[in-house]
Amino acid sequence: METDTDIKRTLDNIPGSGLAYNIIDFIDGWARKYSIWPIHLVTGCCSPEFMQVSGARFDMERLGILPFASVRQCDCIMVVGIVSRKMAERVKYLHEQMGEPKYVVSVGACPTGKGPFHDSYSVVAIDEYVPVDIYIPGCPPRPEAIIHGMMELQEKIRKGKRLGVKHD
Repeated sequence: METDTDIKRTLDNIPGSGLAYNIIDFIDGWARKYSIWPIHLVTGCCSPEFMQVSGARFDMERLGILPFASVRQCDCIMVVGIVSRKMAERVKYLHEQMGEPKYVVSVGACPTGKGPFHDSYSVVAIDEYVPVDIYIPGCPPRPEAIIHGMMELQEKIRKGKRLGVKHD
């Protein structure tokens, strides 16, 4: 099976193929940008805000973001709410089950920096366990902030940039 680098190396040897490869990259980035399928892990008070984003007023689906239930078919995990140590292990397990490319969005103050539970022994920041691509601040974040964060993720996908760092 050929990898992306093998294909690029093959295309580099063909005269005039750089433009073709750039067009393919552009179309691939555009298609991925408008077909994000997140699975959302709602464990806290931010769930009403997330439900508003999925509803008719804000309509996340108009951006090509369709919440999904099967982690093996998703390409994004949206962590919404408090993350305990045991839950973080499950998030890491789910992250490993996802196909590449995969993205993680931390929604709210709790998964980002423990929120009001910053001094608790059992609450962790999600970026200690999986690489996070987008942080959406707020306690709870407004639906507009969630939409803006997802649009930022779309832009990173289009450009092919990743913010998250892989952890061992």
